[in-house]
Amino acid sequence: MNLFGKLEVDEEANAPADHFHEVFSCRPHMYLIRPEKIQGCDLHEGEWGREGTVICWNYSHDGSPKVAKQLIEAIDDVNFSTTFKVIEGDLLNDYKSFKATVQATPKGEGSLVHWTFEY
Repeated sequence: MNLFGKLEVDEEANAPADHFHEVFSCRPHMYLIRPEKIQGCDLHEGEWGREGTVICWNYSHDGSPKVAKQLIEAIDDVNFSTTFKVIEGDLLNDYKSFKATVQATPKGEGSLVHWTFEY
C-alpha cells in the first residue's frame, strides 16, 4: 500500500534564515545535531551546495536504522529554500515518491522554517 499526501509544518529556529539555508543547501552533513536520530550524511555524487547533487542519509526511525538517498532538486538562495527528492531508500517502501522542501524566513534574531513534505 502506498500512502500519498502533503504535510506542512512551521517551526522557529534560533539561527538566522541565511545561515539555516546554508546548512541545508550547502552543508547538510553539518546537521548532525541529533545523533540519536541522524547518524550520517554522505556525498555520493556532485558537489555540496549544487543542484543535482546526490546525498545519502543514515538515520533512525522507531529505533531501526534507515537509509535515504536524496537528489538536491532546487536551491533558491534568494528565498532561502532547498528541495530534496528521495531517489532510493526505506522511505520508498511506504511512499511511491517523497519530496521535502525547507524554506527559512527571517524572524527577529532567528528564523521561521517552513517544511513541506509531499509523498
